Amino acid sequence: MDSSFNSPELQNLLEQEKQRALVNEMVAKLTSACWDKCITGSPGSKFSSSESSCLQNCAGRYLDMSILIMKRFQSMP
Repeated sequence: MDSSFNSPELQNLLEQEKQRALVNEMVAKLTSACWDKCITGSPGSKFSSSESSCLQNCAGRYLDMSILIMKRFQSMP
């Protein structure tokens, strides 16, 4: 077996790509969920103040829950 597959540099690169994929997945889910909840009509050139506030609150709660869930899984044996 080629030892370059076990190199620390390759392992580090793979871990970084895995983290990047997880962040991209989270952003896509957050965008979809918050958009569906907060944007009820056809969007104009700008969000209304209520849409903007809703999006900010939704994104904040989504991130808070994601962090809470990740911490919970990390603490499991």
